[in-house]
Amino acid sequence: MTQHARTTPPSPVGKPIRDDAEAIRVTTGLLPRLAAGAARRDAERLLPHDEIRQISEAGLFALTVPAALGGADVCVVTLTEVFRLLSVADPNLGQIPNSHYVFLEALRLGGTPEQQQRFYGEVLAGARYANAQTERGGRTITDDVTTLTPDGAGRYRLNGEKFYATGSLFADRLLVRAVLPQRRPDGRADKSVAFIPADAPGVRIEDDWDALGQRTTGSGTVRLDNVLVPVADVIPYSPIFDRPTTYGSFAQVLHAAIDAGIARAALNAAKEQVARARPWFEAGGERAVDDPLLVQTAGEAEIAVRGAEALLVRAAELIDLARTAPDAANTAEASIATAVAKVAAARAAVDASSILFELAGTRSVLNSLNLSRFWRDGRTHTLHDPVRWKVQHIGRWLLDDVAPPRHGQI
Repeated sequence: MTQHARTTPPSPVGKPIRDDAEAIRVTTGLLPRLAAGAARRDAERLLPHDEIRQISEAGLFALTVPAALGGADVCVVTLTEVFRLLSVADPNLGQIPNSHYVFLEALRLGGTPEQQQRFYGEVLAGARYANAQTERGGRTITDDVTTLTPDGAGRYRLNGEKFYATGSLFADRLLVRAVLPQRRPDGRADKSVAFIPADAPGVRIEDDWDALGQRTTGSGTVRLDNVLVPVADVIPYSPIFDRPTTYGSFAQVLHAAIDAGIARAALNAAKEQVARARPWFEAGGERAVDDPLLVQTAGEAEIAVRGAEALLVRAAELIDLARTAPDAANTAEASIATAVAKVAAARAAVDASSILFELAGTRSVLNSLNLSRFWRDGRTHTLHDPVRWKVQHIGRWLLDDVAPPRHGQI
């Protein structure tokens, strides 16, 4: 375990991305470089500082900055495709910007005009944000004990400990979810998000992430000891969920995009490896791909992955539609579509990354090839939130018109 020392400085953005088409074009152009070292980075746990710098300098951390503030303000369909493409190259690189964009959405929904102008301006200038929201000590993932305590005029003191702080090793600011001393009228904790510099006094970021997969996301521990936070750097969080919004579905569709990217990457690897595989003697062909049973397996896997990709686009379309004028009906539709996409993508990621070995044959288990990383990444990331509850929400919606809950804890 090591304490974080900044090795990825803020990256000046080159020519800003202007629109959705340019966002896809720029992302696609980066993919060969990002994918080239993915297997080695996973095997040796080499943190992708250079790759994050490339992504940042290309403007891909500033895609949702509002047009009125000088940004491209791309649609959710485009942003989702960017995440999917990055995850095809390396799922770690797909996950690192996730919380950056989710909390920029919280800024859009809950920040004052002054806060929006300042923080979106930082992002346009190349700043990267990361989350510090989840804790390990509570009964459930929704329980927070990290506190913002008033400390004189115009500031708070922030104390607590966070885990799964994805992207924190590459961030300029940490966006910390914390509870305020007062309770809400219904008795629930009143939560806010503090935008703090990653190198502020009292902040310690530890590189202690020790996971089966997604090994280079920088998802370690953040310790906060009497960190001084100006009131102007805190935005309300709990009120976001008092009204219909697409905040939850927006966060979840990006996770679904990561899973869909893993699934596609696994099939890409399978196609490459099967060309080197020997045919099974009972199949009677000269090549492995002449085996009709192997072809059947590949076809079924492709159907599942394409289905997940299509459902991902549909969910993003419905989120875009609901964002224009959110109400109870259209935000619920967007949430259900996102749940469907999340389940399909999670299943596709785990299944395709397992089928990879069946298609590629015995040679594929050699450690030198590191093909297990697709399954390890898929299995790790799909535990992020249980799809069994997505299925419950979908079923209740179908049978009894029960809208899914509003929550943004994950």
